[in-house]
Amino acid sequence: MNPALQKTLVFLLLIAAGYFLQKKINGKQDLKGIKVLILSVVLPATIFVALLKIKISAELLLLPVGALALNFILFYAAKKALPQLGFTTGTSDFRTMVMLIPSLAPGLSCFPFVMEYLGDEPLAIAALADVGNKVFVLIILYLIAMNWYYGQRATTEAFSGNPDRKEKLKDLGLSLLREPVNLVIVAAILMLSFGLNISSLPGFLETTAVRLAALMTPIVLLFIGMAVRFERREMTLILRVLAFRSGIAFFVSGIALLLLPAMAPAMVLLLVIFPQSAVSFWPFAHMSAVEGMRGEKDKPVFNVDLALNVLACSLPFATVIILTVLSCGEFFTSALTILPLGAALLVVPAIFVMRNGISSAPNVEMEKQPANGSPAMEIEKKVAVS
Repeated sequence: MNPALQKTLVFLLLIAAGYFLQKKINGKQDLKGIKVLILSVVLPATIFVALLKIKISAELLLLPVGALALNFILFYAAKKALPQLGFTTGTSDFRTMVMLIPSLAPGLSCFPFVMEYLGDEPLAIAALADVGNKVFVLIILYLIAMNWYYGQRATTEAFSGNPDRKEKLKDLGLSLLREPVNLVIVAAILMLSFGLNISSLPGFLETTAVRLAALMTPIVLLFIGMAVRFERREMTLILRVLAFRSGIAFFVSGIALLLLPAMAPAMVLLLVIFPQSAVSFWPFAHMSAVEGMRGEKDKPVFNVDLALNVLACSLPFATVIILTVLSCGEFFTSALTILPLGAALLVVPAIFVMRNGISSAPNVEMEKQPANGSPAMEIEKKVAVS
């Protein structure tokens, strides 16, 4: 059996095992605890070990800029295409999708597979690129959400004039610095700049970091299985948006392959799968905060229920795409393969639009309020999966 296919089957079995463990989970808080363990301990250890095995160079500092450019491409593509996909401009559904589509969550949906299929060096490169994505989802999307909120209230107050909002921006900046993944990236870069590597650490620290990193793949795959939830309502709507997002991401990867000089196959595959990461939880957090601020008589700025369903569908969707690409190996290392694949995924929502006349039909706006209190209370009842 093909080694890549065999590895993929192992991963699918681990995901299936996690799915069957759902009944053993006592409440959503248990699942949240597993996510915290992954993002705060296992993932930082994995990235730390991977970074200390590579040679840092000035060119690598351009990676966050490239990831940030990808975020903006997806953002503007979403704003242009969503009205054709059934989301009327200016509605809460439209704003929700514009927030979600350009965000990436590679920690849970991409990094484990990069480590297993491509190795430590591509993982370290992906981690550096993710710094740009974090700036986008933590700061830029927050500014966009607040701009829509105050625009909805028709206020003339300048954004920079409110000390509460200034404090919020300060908190977001500090959270970016305090995030464990970012801390280990800074620590690893400092060590590499002084000529230190993983072997320079005391033996007990090196062993601890390596053993924690070894937990990455199995625990993430089990988490994916335990976290997957399929909401039938809005499923068709969400899947066509995810297909559009994936198609645009493949187009960006294909064009990048045409423009960039020849790269190793592992780097090419990384360039293809990184943009396919699931949507991030951070835009949902911003939207929930905005919905918690508005008054009862104010119209919703975002559709929090729709955002949760997108999060629930995005992780398994991204997992299938990434595993398919990596299982086929070098088949997906050519722009002549990537560009037609992107076009094929864009055909899916296009056919749906043509068959249903969505481009000329009014959007079905879902403005329902949470049944039991504020959106903030709803967050405690539902699980974010990316």
